[in-house]
Amino acid sequence: VQLQASGGGLVQAGGSMRLSCAASGLTFITFNNYRMGWFRQTPGKEREFVAAITWSGGSTYATDSVKGRFTISRENAKHTVYLQLNSLNPEDTATYYCAADRSTRPAAMYYTGVDYWGKGTLVTVSS
Repeated sequence: VQLQASGGGLVQAGGSMRLSCAASGLTFITFNNYRMGWFRQTPGKEREFVAAITWSGGSTYATDSVKGRFTISRENAKHTVYLQLNSLNPEDTATYYCAADRSTRPAAMYYTGVDYWGKGTLVTVSS
């Protein structure tokens, strides 16, 4: 199973960006078994949870610092999860990683519980 994240780049503060994460090596049925999510990490800091979405897409959960600004969604038919980032600020600058685990809960994902990681895509927000 591979998760390939894309969509990162440079954006000005206040701007928007959409990240995508495509999963390969999974059938349609098995992709639906996974909760998908996003983490982010800056140099010298631990990888932190950002947002998660249940297998059906019916429930989402986001960390407080991004609530109201970031939206997670998924298209199971395309084996893809998205993260829409709005009202970006320089503190959002980080490498963003998509992740998958088998939990069914609309709750925060834990680093140690992740089954699969994407390679990360860098988002840089200039002031």
